[in-house]
Formats: sequence, structure tokens, C-alpha cells
Amino acid sequence: MSLILSRRRLAAAVRRSGPAALASRWLHTPPFATVSPQEISGSSPAEVQNFVQGSWTTSGNWNWLVDPLNGEKFIKVAEVQEAEIKPFVESLSNCPKHGLHNPLKAPERYLMYGDISAKAANMLGQPVVSDFFAKLIQRVSPKSYQQALAEVQVSQKFLENFCGDQVRFLARSFAVPGNHLGQSSNGYRWPYGPVAIITPFNFPLEIPLLQLMGALYMGNKPVLKVDSKVSIVMDQMLRLLHACGMPAEDVDFINSDGITMNKLLLEANPKMTLFTGSSRIAEKLAADLKGKIKLEDAGFDWKILGPDVQEVDYIAWVCDQDAYACSGQKCSAQSILFMHKNWSSSGLLDKMKSLSERRKLEDLTIGPVLTVTTSSMIEHMKNLLKIPGSKVLFGGEPLENHSIPEIYGAFKPTAVFVPLSEILKSGNFELVTREIFGPFQEVLGRSVNGTTYAGIRARTTGAPQNHWFGPAGDPRGAGIGTPEAIKLVWSCHREIIYDIGPLPKNWALPSAT
Repeated sequence: MSLILSRRRLAAAVRRSGPAALASRWLHTPPFATVSPQEISGSSPAEVQNFVQGSWTTSGNWNWLVDPLNGEKFIKVAEVQEAEIKPFVESLSNCPKHGLHNPLKAPERYLMYGDISAKAANMLGQPVVSDFFAKLIQRVSPKSYQQALAEVQVSQKFLENFCGDQVRFLARSFAVPGNHLGQSSNGYRWPYGPVAIITPFNFPLEIPLLQLMGALYMGNKPVLKVDSKVSIVMDQMLRLLHACGMPAEDVDFINSDGITMNKLLLEANPKMTLFTGSSRIAEKLAADLKGKIKLEDAGFDWKILGPDVQEVDYIAWVCDQDAYACSGQKCSAQSILFMHKNWSSSGLLDKMKSLSERRKLEDLTIGPVLTVTTSSMIEHMKNLLKIPGSKVLFGGEPLENHSIPEIYGAFKPTAVFVPLSEILKSGNFELVTREIFGPFQEVLGRSVNGTTYAGIRARTTGAPQNHWFGPAGDPRGAGIGTPEAIKLVWSCHREIIYDIGPLPKNWALPSAT
């Protein structure tokens, strides 16, 4: 069905653009793809489908997405309605609680996923494919090409890390000698079986792909829901994985609103759900699912500059990059900067201002904010400015000369100074530490989540791709990207005590106890 749709779109595009121009664009589109990022527009809209029980499906309801750069309706998403969730419920319910594989069942699937990872890593490393995904990410979550490509490269390196035997190494077991001959206790990493994955808009490929593959490596059967604004990216990634040999029945993919997804979770009762997103929804799901959840929720990230002033140019660049790359829409984005008074005369703030002014909509180094409107950011800034001594250091204005629709935000990179002496006064702390998921930070002078970045070269958005990322201090906290994170989130400990004899010589029936 998807190939037929591709041919229809191709024929329609030929009529619009002419065969020569179109051939050039489609020659640079991977064979698994059903869309071309350069072709998606109001006059050539793309479609996003669902995948359940091994087949691509549509829905009775199409939700139109508007282009975040010009407001045109450019993608239609087949959003599943509450009355249509039965196939997804049945699919999850058919997965046994011991999973699709485990150390004692179908262990050859560990090797199979090592092979799939190798093929997918190879394909994602091809320039045509990496460029395809980078440009597709840019269409739905506008960020600079370098930022979008970095997301693809991190995903590719993750897949490389779990090639060959590395998947079965995740399920490494242990044994402890027992009390007598033939007895031992054995610990296994055991899948949950049916699971769910819910991921946000800001990393359309990296977050859902890494969590999806982690779930599959450990033997689970996941249903994946990505924010509909960007789900076209994982629609295409699933097609790549199928082309690399992933069994069609291993993953379901659903587009829906939050109410429908909540109903699906309650009816299908997955044994574990991974949620990445807002703290408010995280807490609701934790209650609804009776704690069977891992969370990677919102973060308000602090940067502290101590008394030793050094490498000012570098520090200014790091602060700019951490606060404003991807228009501040990273869960690790710098939200607040604590600056020792020794930095006041260093010229740091002037350098940060100059760097922020380099960011342009034309190259998407600043761009649409997909979850906070311009008016909301202005209101937040005005509330901060009511605090005595507060002032705008730079920015503080909407972007100019653009066609970003009003449902999204369009704001210049902004920093507001707040005196440290005022932050602890009644009502101020909650206001200052309110997370604005956009190009907005507070600076506190005169005086992160569970991943800490320390040292002169530390960057919240520049750590090695293989590091653990996730919250600490909460037993529900999830991780992503490392073997430890995969084992924590996507498996549980199962103990089996073997006691196979032989019986002691001259054993006799003991007295009742």
C-alpha cells in the first residue's frame, strides 16, 4: 500500500514540478521512504499512517498539521479515535508477560536484533539517508541543519553500539552457588512483555528510536506513540527498520490524541510505560498506571559559574549554545545561569548578547517554538520584570519578518537578569524556576536534572552521545542511551533457584516441623 501511495505522490509531483526537477529530488530519497522532505508542502501534503499487527493502516480521522514556518497545511496524520483502539489493545494483549524473547526463550532473537542494528546503522550512516532524516526533522521540528544532522548521527552511533553480540550482552545473567550440590541461584534480566513508549516533539528521531530499540533488545513488544506534530519521522524510521529485517509484528505505531492514548493504556494494561514529556502529564500517568511507569520528564537546568574567571569567549559560546540551540527546546537546555560577581566585569554578558544576535530564522539557528506561544513568553518576561532589580539583558522581543503561525512561538533569544537576593522571596522562586521550553533563560548574579555536567568544558548540550541522560532521586526515573539505561528501563530482575539434586545418601523422612 505504501509503495502505491508513493507512486501516486510521485506522479502528482511530476505534474507540478516537471520530471527533471522531481527526478533530481527523488533520486536522493532512500528506497524505503514514502515521502521527500523537499516535496512536503501545502500543495503536496504528506501522510502519516499507523502500524498495527504487522500492517500499515489509516483512520477515520485525519488531523492536519500546519507548517511551523508558514502556516500551510502540509501533513495529514491518521489519528486513531477511541472507538478504533481495539486492534492495538489486542496486539499488546497477545504478547505474553515473558516477552517475545528472554534468556530462556528464543535467544536467537538477541542475535537477530544485533544484525538489525548493524544493518540500520549502516543504512543511517549513508549520506543520502542521513541527509533525508536531517531534512525531514527540519520540516517538522525546525532547527539548524547541524543540529538535525547531529540527532541522526547520535542515533546511528547508538545502533552501531548494539551490533553483533552487544544485544545479548544486555541480558547477561549471573549465578551464585547454593548450599549443597546441584543448588544455585540464577539472576536474569527479564522483559516486561507488552510495553508502551510515549515521546515528545523536540527530538523526533533520537528519543523514540533509542527507547524503541532498547525495549526490543530486551524482548518486549512495544506500542510507540510520538507527538503527532513530528511522528512522520518515526513513520519513516520504522520503514527503514522493516527494510533491515525487523519482524513486522514486533512493534505497533499509533497516532492519537492524549485522551485516546490514555484509554489505550488503561485497556491494554502494558506492564511498563516509558513517558518522556511534561511533569504534569507524567504525574497523571503515574497515578493512572499505578506506578508501572518510568519517567523522563521536564527539566529546569542550572548552570553555575564559580569565582574563577577564565576562557570567557569559550564560556560565552557554551552558554549561548546550551540556552538557544534548537530554540531552547531541549530538556537539557540551560534555563538559569548563576554567575559569581567576579564575572560581572569579564564582558561575558556582552559576548553572550553578541552571539545570540548571530542566530537567524533563515538558517534555523533560531526558529519556531512548538509548545509555547509568543504571547506566553512575553507574559512570563513581564512577570519577571516585576521583581525589583530585574532587567532584560538582551532579546525580549518577538522575531520579525516571518510567517510562523500564531499557534507557535517566535521569540528572539532572551536573557533576563534577576537579583539573587530576590529569588527566595515569597512567590518569586516558583516564577523564576518556571520552565519555558523556548529561547529564554534567567541570569542570577552577585553571589539539572540527574545528569550533571562539570568542568571548564562542560556543556549541557555537548556531552558524548553514549552518556546516560535522565533524572535522579526518583525511583520512577528513566535513562536513555546506555546499556545501564536499557537494562533499568526495559527489563526487570528474575531469579530462578535451581536445585537438581542429587539427594543426600541415606536420606530419611524427617520429623514434622
